[in-house]
Amino acid sequence: MPADQDDQARVETACAELAAAGQPVTFGQVAARAGISRTTLYRRPDLRALVDEHRARGCDATTLTGLTVQIDQLRHSLEAVAANVRRHEESIRRLERARRKPR
Repeated sequence: MPADQDDQARVETACAELAAAGQPVTFGQVAARAGISRTTLYRRPDLRALVDEHRARGCDATTLTGLTVQIDQLRHSLEAVAANVRRHEESIRRLERARRKPR
């Protein structure tokens, strides 16, 4: 298993264990259980998303606070996707301009 997938599996397991034990899913607790630094959890979007997902499950989605958290997470995700799209569109424009230039 590649290191990225191994990290993801350890984080997923740590989150599931905390939730099953009725403990809050925090970055510190997940980091300690998974053997990964908190900094890594914050910096790697894939790992951060796993922790955020489990944290959101712990919140009651029918409360205003729970809905606010979910909306905020979705907004951040949408902004990240939009930035990717803009970057890809710019790359396509550069490639098209380069192709049109006579040599």
